[in-house]
Amino acid sequence: MSTPLIEIHHAQVVRDGRTILSVDRFVLLRGERVAVLGPNGAGKSTLIRLLTRDVLPIHTERSRVLVDGDPLKPLFEVRALLGIVSDALQSDYDRAVTVEHVVLSGFFGSIGLYRTGEVTGEMTRAASEAMDALGIGHLADRTMDTLSTGEARRALIARALVADPAALVLDEPCHGLDPSATWHFRRTLSSLARSRRALVVVTHHVEDIVPEIDRVVLLDGGRIVADGPKRDVLTSERLSELFGFPMRLEERDGAYRWW
Repeated sequence: MSTPLIEIHHAQVVRDGRTILSVDRFVLLRGERVAVLGPNGAGKSTLIRLLTRDVLPIHTERSRVLVDGDPLKPLFEVRALLGIVSDALQSDYDRAVTVEHVVLSGFFGSIGLYRTGEVTGEMTRAASEAMDALGIGHLADRTMDTLSTGEARRALIARALVADPAALVLDEPCHGLDPSATWHFRRTLSSLARSRRALVVVTHHVEDIVPEIDRVVLLDGGRIVADGPKRDVLTSERLSELFGFPMRLEERDGAYRWW
């Protein structure tokens, strides 16, 4: 078997003396399509920051966070393996930076392009292909502060994909989108989930769990309370308990919604 892309064992993240995330075990295999579902405050964003090493767990003899089997992989290499798109990143890019430069910055892990960054012809071609794949090639010369929320999010996904990461991690991918943009964006999610790379969708909307996603992790109170095949994990009873109100879950062709 190949080495898992991500392994987390017995990891606790503490802030101001309070444990905000405690993960006994989380493993992401290459090519897996996973959704992490939970209410606001469940620890979803902290889990992402743990994956990217923006936060570190309390050191114990049992705690481990391995990236491609390596507990000490350099930060730049970690970020090259994981393409991250989040609200925080979108806020950072709400400025007069062209879409093309945003996508190219994915090669350098920077916000915009620095003068020291040497952009090659191969990088420019890859950026053009990524923009075309996300349907935003015509926006290359537009600046991010002139785009709709959906257009800006597609630009950031192109940025995340341009260097061909092993996994794409999307944090609340449909946040702030109107119904039309949400519908189109979820079709994009399905397309992304059919690629060879791993996909992790972090959300509190069950509708974001597109049919191509086959594993679901439930997160509540900073702990993983369920992890398994989508059909087993997504039940009315489990989600009623998770979100704290009675709900009826409906499934159609692998897509879910609640009442």
